[in-house]
Amino acid sequence: MQTATSHDAPHGVRQVAIGPERDGQRIDNALVTLLKGVPKSMIYRLLRTGQVRVNGKRAKPDTRLADGDTLRIPPVRVAERPEGNAPAGGLVASVADAVIFEDKHFLVIDKPSGVASHGGSGVSHGAIELLRAARPQEHLELVHRLDRDTSGVLVFARTRAGLTGLQAAIRAGEVIKQYLCLMLGHPSKAKFDVNAPLLKSVLQGGERMVRVAENGKPSLTFFREMEQYPSARLMLATLGTGRTHQIRVHAAHIGHPLAGDPKYGDHEMNKRFRDMGLNRLFLHASHMSFDLDGRSYSFSAPLPDDLKDFLDVLSVKGKRLLWMKEKSRTDF
Repeated sequence: MQTATSHDAPHGVRQVAIGPERDGQRIDNALVTLLKGVPKSMIYRLLRTGQVRVNGKRAKPDTRLADGDTLRIPPVRVAERPEGNAPAGGLVASVADAVIFEDKHFLVIDKPSGVASHGGSGVSHGAIELLRAARPQEHLELVHRLDRDTSGVLVFARTRAGLTGLQAAIRAGEVIKQYLCLMLGHPSKAKFDVNAPLLKSVLQGGERMVRVAENGKPSLTFFREMEQYPSARLMLATLGTGRTHQIRVHAAHIGHPLAGDPKYGDHEMNKRFRDMGLNRLFLHASHMSFDLDGRSYSFSAPLPDDLKDFLDVLSVKGKRLLWMKEKSRTDF
């Protein structure tokens, strides 16, 4: 049973039948999604004054909803969205067509590069908003995130149990997440790990930057060579931790940044690669697997055609390239 809403027309009261996708969810978090456009301060005022009720009883912000509950929501004026704010049909279709798996608990897409995981910071619509537009009758929540320029496996939850269960597994380090990336230069080892703490900061313009710092959070990435190319290596990166920009910063830290990385990469080589057809960061979330409630899940997404085409060009034209650093930060 999905969460459903009925309206008491004379008073504008909503009676929401809670489905399994919200089982165990805090009522304040549920109201944030059910009352889009309503400030959180107003939501907490509604709760504090007893206007929100569960099965006829007053609810507190930390009240947990259960499958089968009836949630009463009083009349609330919701900010109207301008008509022009609707996502473009082409964008909605591109994400809807990218679905690679779905069951009771999860929906998984092979996210295209250039699509953010969620809206915000100058992005009107991310993958979660586009999926909700494509499937307006479904309850979908974003489980984890990928950078906008990173393509590949992105998981959404259809149920509360799926959301909290997978997020708990991610925090516990019980989820395998692997990426294919093109690393500049020739690391001296085919298999190595980078264990360097990362510190995140936000610049004045809102841009996120990450650097290796002693006072950062412990961060670990395992790298393994997959294929050799002139001036570059295709690597499989397995996350030991899941920090912001972790693979990109660890690669740059050892003196072998990722191809096409505008933030941590080599600008001169990025320009040369653009001339050869690489117009994005070469980073692809290729695999994710985990166990949940006695079931094993495994999702994989092949390297996109644009990245495969670039590797074909690089294998031929790349022989004329030369990429060297005067001094790498490590001996990899």
